[in-house]
Amino acid sequence: MNYHWNWGILLEPSPDGQGTYLDMLLGGLRWTIVTALCAWVVALVFGSAIGVLRTLQSRTAQWVAGAYVELFRNIPLLVQLFLWFFVVPELLPREWGIWIKQLRYGAFYTAVVAIGLYMSSRVATQVSAGISALPKGQRMAGTAIGLTPAQTYRYILLPMAYRIVLPPLTSEFLNTIKNTSVALTIGLMELTGAARSMQEFSFQVFEAFTAATVIYLLLNAIVTFGMRALERRLAVPGFNAAR
Repeated sequence: MNYHWNWGILLEPSPDGQGTYLDMLLGGLRWTIVTALCAWVVALVFGSAIGVLRTLQSRTAQWVAGAYVELFRNIPLLVQLFLWFFVVPELLPREWGIWIKQLRYGAFYTAVVAIGLYMSSRVATQVSAGISALPKGQRMAGTAIGLTPAQTYRYILLPMAYRIVLPPLTSEFLNTIKNTSVALTIGLMELTGAARSMQEFSFQVFEAFTAATVIYLLLNAIVTFGMRALERRLAVPGFNAAR
């Protein structure tokens, strides 16, 4: 293969005037982290709510939760991203659609909503599984001491369920970080988008994407070690294998 490697390109000034190519990649990393964190908040909030609905005795609640999970889980993320970015503004009243299209960080908000709702369907299955794994006596104990169903979930079931499903939730958070890469298709300059921009400017494709790969690995390693430490701290003896 006749390819001229040039790792020094990372320290050369980028055409955007914002610093070096390495600065460009680190700027993309910042967008990746912010997008992933915001999308994870959306996923955790909606996923927890839907997960609770799946464990209620109401058939209507279970049907609504099941429909939500199947809808967002079975449509590819890229398709959902395009629907939120290109289609939804056209379906809204004209003034609202124009306002959304003119948002300064429209691509960022769209990515947060699309990725967050997509991941919420996966979080919902984890949360409902965690609740279902608890002994039935815990729910009955909450009723026996006079707690309402909402209070039983808040003070007894959910705190225990989150501890049980923390390991799979760690995997889902890592997936959320990786899923931010699709946001480059709507113009968000996250890490993958920054690497692609560097490649187009410098024609050093291997250096650009190798550097991005190393950054992704370091970021995910930090998240993994941090979440493992949290798992050990919050481990419930007899319910999970965290050590």
